[in-house]
Amino acid sequence: MGKAASLAPNQEPFPGYRLLAHLGRGGWGDVWQASRPDGQHVALKFLASDSPLASAQEIRALQSIRQLQHPNLIKINQIWAWSGYVVVAMELAEGSMMDLLEVYVQDYGSFIVPEHLGRYLGQAADAIDFLNTRQHQISEQRMAVRHCDVKPSNLLVFKGQVKLADFSLSVMTTSTMCSHRRVGTLQYAAPEVFQGWLSERTDQYALGVSYVQLRSGKLPFKDTPSTFVKGYVRPPPDLSMLEPWEWPIVKRALSPVPQDRWPSCGEFIDQLVTRARREPTKTLSAR
Repeated sequence: MGKAASLAPNQEPFPGYRLLAHLGRGGWGDVWQASRPDGQHVALKFLASDSPLASAQEIRALQSIRQLQHPNLIKINQIWAWSGYVVVAMELAEGSMMDLLEVYVQDYGSFIVPEHLGRYLGQAADAIDFLNTRQHQISEQRMAVRHCDVKPSNLLVFKGQVKLADFSLSVMTTSTMCSHRRVGTLQYAAPEVFQGWLSERTDQYALGVSYVQLRSGKLPFKDTPSTFVKGYVRPPPDLSMLEPWEWPIVKRALSPVPQDRWPSCGEFIDQLVTRARREPTKTLSAR
């Protein structure tokens, strides 16, 4: 397979699908707004693929995940290979949690307050727990799915509803702990990922980092390397930007030992929501 085609407005990567506007670029692909034959607008994600075999494997994996139904998982409409890409057609969101953070900063001069953030991330937690429970019948086996790239830009917003998106790094497994290549977004990666492992609570760690960022505009680690370094050890998280009552709850989600984290993402967020209702919480100013 040759070099992937350049993407530009008015291209048709599939009959009837016309590219309209570039929405963003991440570490694993480009996202475009496109119109489809019935006039509706969708999001198309282009994942570069360097061989027909790799494309076929990627499509099979995404087709398996596409079968999973949950109100807080992005709906994948279609998947195909085109000119050096695997193309994923999915419902078009209003934006991501990262975009929502920017709205809070610009309109209110603050970061997202715990009451609101708990409601949004509670929906994300439901989706993550659904994936990570070994209950999905895939290839005649009962499997769990590790998302492996939970972060605010992959939590999409649809009229107040949050849906987890981007399954290009997802892993299907039958075990609670498995060896895996070191991939993902480094700022959100759990300590075990640096050592070449995935656990059933790896995604919870990334959700914990996301909470800190959306709540304070900052990441809890200042020394994250630019590449996956096997010997890197995560330091204790800096949670000084949060309220004291948040510290023990978030610190547990960011435990270096997976088994020491919360039993589920839902319990992690529920703890935050319950305490937020009881504790006086000042708005964290972004100015």
